Amino acid sequence: MSASNRHLRFGWWSLLAYLSLGLVLEVLHGFKLGWYLDVGNEMRRLMFTLAHAHGTLLALVNLAAGLTLRSVPNLVLPKYASFSLIAAGVLLPLGFLLGGIQIYGGDPGVGIVLVPLGGLLLLYGVGATARAVSRATAV
Repeated sequence: MSASNRHLRFGWWSLLAYLSLGLVLEVLHGFKLGWYLDVGNEMRRLMFTLAHAHGTLLALVNLAAGLTLRSVPNLVLPKYASFSLIAAGVLLPLGFLLGGIQIYGGDPGVGIVLVPLGGLLLLYGVGATARAVSRATAV
């Protein structure tokens, strides 16, 4: 499978997943579930909201990567850059989600350790993609 197709496929499926998460959060809010809305669970709400927002944004980033690969002639995206964009689309939102499932005295759970790793992968992937696009369009 081409990198373009991989990013488009991942982007659309992850967009569906993270938008569905947003709908679940709306349902939790609508039914006024204490596990989600009580004052002591502000960290949980924040973590889940961040998971939804970052996941949705990173799905769009992967869609943009797939479309960029198709539209820029001579663009070759390094394998690690492609892997990093997809991995960031999983690890960053998953870290927020796992960090919100079990909170400890107002602090997120241990799943939050995935967030910095996902953030670093995102920075690398975007930087490598920007460099590849610059090289391809400098001709």
